[in-house]
Amino acid sequence: MAEVHSISSFMVSNCKLSQYGVDIFHDPTLYRSVVGVLQYVTLTRPELSFAVNKVCQFMAAPLDSHWALVKRILRYLMDTLFHGLLLQPTSVTKPLALRTFCDADWTSDVDDRCSTSGAAIFLGPNLISWWSRKQKVTVRSSIEAEYRILTQTSTKLTWIHALLTEFQVPFTTPIIFCDNQSAVSIARNPVFHSRTKHMEIDVFFIREKILAKQLSIVHIPALDQWADVLTKPLSAARFEVLRDKLNVDSTK
Repeated sequence: MAEVHSISSFMVSNCKLSQYGVDIFHDPTLYRSVVGVLQYVTLTRPELSFAVNKVCQFMAAPLDSHWALVKRILRYLMDTLFHGLLLQPTSVTKPLALRTFCDADWTSDVDDRCSTSGAAIFLGPNLISWWSRKQKVTVRSSIEAEYRILTQTSTKLTWIHALLTEFQVPFTTPIIFCDNQSAVSIARNPVFHSRTKHMEIDVFFIREKILAKQLSIVHIPALDQWADVLTKPLSAARFEVLRDKLNVDSTK
């Protein structure tokens, strides 16, 4: 890898990986070792979370196609060696904005049709928490996939809410930005609940937070959804735009 060319983006927009294939990678131990190290990189490089989460799913029996993505990630790291998560100072005399972008890519896994969800939580101007995960069950609609990540995000925000309150840090009502209009409508309007009995617990959990004014859910256009970078492969131009939104910048 020392002599390979670096690249500015590690995944192509139409990348679809499967656990099935005949191109078995010759050294699974090497694969697991490199991918294990990459998990630590995501602690300061949130834009890598989706790709690293994806290659982690093939630890048991990696293929050459999986190893090709791992090498692309390494080439990308060579190109962005001095990039890192930028943390900016902010005043605590005024309430800090607590904003979250969450998104789900419905049935994105080609093997079991599970969805991929991701979220990015900002406290003031700084990104403080993020994740990219494959959902554990197959859902029947994109609304349910989006609502699952809304519930996970709400649970995380409830914990952060309690922590900031204990530390007496002033902050505004947490806001979740979601690009699925139907999911936002279900959260706000109880008329929709009769159509979603199979996800009743999630619906009422979020509804309770909204009624208590502990949470606000806002619809945003898909182009303004920063969490896209945590749920799906993107074009190089789109990836670089969203990487900047996550405050990943060069330290040089």
